[in-house]
Amino acid sequence: MPHPATEAHVEDGGSASKPQRIIKLGKTTEDGDKKGTNKRVKDFELCVPIVYGTIAFYLGRKASESQSHKWTVYVRGATNEDLGAVIKHVVFQLHPSFNNPTRVVESPPFELSECGWGEFEIGISLFFHSNVCDKKLDLFHFLKLYPEDESGPQSTKKPVVMESYNEIVFPDPSECFFARVQNHPAVLVPRLPSGFSLPAPAPVENTNDKGRGDTKDHLLSQWFMNFSEADELLKLASARQQVQAHIVKLRRELSAIGGMPQPLKPASSYECS
Repeated sequence: MPHPATEAHVEDGGSASKPQRIIKLGKTTEDGDKKGTNKRVKDFELCVPIVYGTIAFYLGRKASESQSHKWTVYVRGATNEDLGAVIKHVVFQLHPSFNNPTRVVESPPFELSECGWGEFEIGISLFFHSNVCDKKLDLFHFLKLYPEDESGPQSTKKPVVMESYNEIVFPDPSECFFARVQNHPAVLVPRLPSGFSLPAPAPVENTNDKGRGDTKDHLLSQWFMNFSEADELLKLASARQQVQAHIVKLRRELSAIGGMPQPLKPASSYECS
């Protein structure tokens, strides 16, 4: 079943609030556990924050009737780290009008770019390494090409960005998976009890050159949204300041016209009409 996610939308990159969308994936099959090849770290969970979305640029003078925008759809780590230690490959399902609409990306960065004129829903299926999870995760993302405010000409410099944030939780992870990501910046790893030892991390399939899947230096990274806790706190503080300033302004305006109207005094018992 697809897991809908809260989407954040900006026209020129920037920051976004972090919706609490948690996807808890079931355990892998028990066969590996019984054979002792995939022992589990019981009562622990690994959390992998991910962001998936699209960035669309208007082509301006280069635009044609059928190719008005160039866009990129992607899955990235929330802090722009390489997800190759967790995700084996990603399948993007495009609109049937595209040639070869089912696109498989075998290695990070998990993304693809295309040109077109229409907006549509893109299917995104995440496939994990065998010692991570044997179930795929289906997500859906709506490609947005045009800004909400269409009153003026569309900019060729500021793209339309639409991103979603999810946290994928793996309960009782395998020891191999836990060991491989124990110090991985893209994975939230709980502290193990003292004296607990893990096996040496095994290499993953489709190992890439170091840094290939890291999107920190990605050409589009300046447009990626920031889903950090610190950014949320700054937004709340800014909103609180705006509310306080608005209250002060209203009080000054009321004072200038004589203050707030006084409440009517209740009629005394001895008054009569």
